[in-house]
Amino acid sequence: MSTLAANHALDHSVTVSAGAVELFTYTYRPDTPTLESPKPYLHPIRTLTGDLVSLYRPHDHVWHKGIAWSLPHVGPHNFWGGPTYTHGQFYVQKENNGSAVHRELTELSVSGDRVAIAHRLDWYSQAGEPVIDEHRALSATVLDGTTWVLTFDTTMTNVSGETLDIGSPTTKGRENAGYGGLFWRGPRSFTGGLVQSPAGKGSGNDLRGTRAEWLAFRGKHDETGTASTVVMVDDAGNPQHPPLWFVRSEEFACICPAPFFDEELPVPPGTTIRFRYAVVVADGDRGDEGTAELAARGRQVLA
Repeated sequence: MSTLAANHALDHSVTVSAGAVELFTYTYRPDTPTLESPKPYLHPIRTLTGDLVSLYRPHDHVWHKGIAWSLPHVGPHNFWGGPTYTHGQFYVQKENNGSAVHRELTELSVSGDRVAIAHRLDWYSQAGEPVIDEHRALSATVLDGTTWVLTFDTTMTNVSGETLDIGSPTTKGRENAGYGGLFWRGPRSFTGGLVQSPAGKGSGNDLRGTRAEWLAFRGKHDETGTASTVVMVDDAGNPQHPPLWFVRSEEFACICPAPFFDEELPVPPGTTIRFRYAVVVADGDRGDEGTAELAARGRQVLA
C-alpha cells in the first residue's frame, strides 16, 4: 500500500498525496463569489495513477466544484449556488445564496495509509444570519495499488431559530430534478459513460430517481483512453437510506445520493442530523462484478 502525506496550506486547504500523485486537494476556505454559494470542495481528485476524475467550475454550472456538500433548498436558503428553482418561474436569481464558512480545524493527522481531516463550519444566509453549525470529518485510505477511498461525515445542527425544510427542485415542483447532497461532477470525457447500481446499469437518465445503497460511474479519459471508476456508497444510518439518486451521463457526468430527492426533511430548531458516505476511486473499469466489489469495499470502510 502507498504511504499518504498531507500538505497543509495554512488556513486555506489540505492536499493529500500518495507518493508523487496528489490524490486530492480539500479547499476548506475557498475564494468563491457569493453567487456560487461559497463552500468547501475537493478538487482536483485523482486516481492512484494520476488520472483526473473531477471537474472544477464548468462553464455550464460554475457552482459545480469537484465533490462538495451542496444543498439547493434549506428553508429559504440556497447553499448550492446560482439561481433557485421557483415553481412557475423556473430558475430565479435571488438574494439567498448562503455560504458555509470554515471556523476551525479540529484534526489533521497522518498514519501510514490514512489521512484524517476535520473542521467546524458556520453556515450563514446571504444576509449574514446563522443557519447551521456543522462539524465535518473526512478521511482518505489507500486500499491497494489501484484503489483508494474517501469518507465524508457531516453533523449539522439547526441554529436558525426556525424549522428548516431541506429539499430539492423536485420537492418544489420540478419533475425528476431531486439533486442536493454530496455532489460529484466528473470530467468532461466521462460524458456518455456507464452508470451502475445494485439494480443494474445504464446511461443517460436510466438510473436517475432510483433507490439504491450505492451508485457507480465508469468513464474513460481523453488522450490515454484509460478508464476510471468512481463509486459513492450511502451509509446505512443516513436519513432516507437507501436514497434516491440524482445521476446523469448525458450532457455531463455527475452522481449525487439525494436524500431529499422527492421528500423534504424538516429539521426543527436545535435538531442535529448526520450523514456519512464513502467515495471509492479506482483505476480501470472493473466490469459489473468488479464494480460491485468496489462498492462492498467502500461499505467495509464505513463500517
